Amino acid sequence: MDMATDGIRIDVWLWAARFFRTRALARAAVAAGRVTVAGAACKPARLLRAGDRLVVEREGERFEVEVRALSDRRGPAPAARTLYHEDPASIAAREAERARRVAERAGYRPPEARPDKRARRLIRALGDIDAL
Repeated sequence: MDMATDGIRIDVWLWAARFFRTRALARAAVAAGRVTVAGAACKPARLLRAGDRLVVEREGERFEVEVRALSDRRGPAPAARTLYHEDPASIAAREAERARRVAERAGYRPPEARPDKRARRLIRALGDIDAL
């Protein structure tokens, strides 16, 4: 198969470009609509060609990339990064979202130890506070 003219399955490319750890996860993400090509949802068997623009949503992160090269083999991360070019606005938005999530957690302090018997009884006595 000549990948330069025929293209490659989108789920295989996402796996080779290291967006997902397995092809099954890549296939599930494409089928769920978390990957779009040129703004349109697609199926896992869609052929991807160099120059296509993808939007990949993964675990709360959003990647806007342009396909630069095709590969059906998963290699090291530096080689995988040569398969695509990410939009600088996408990188900035992802960093801003990550900073927002860190700021949300800044005031939270986990308990230092497990609750003892008395504390567990008090917790049970309060019941489900969120239901009120």
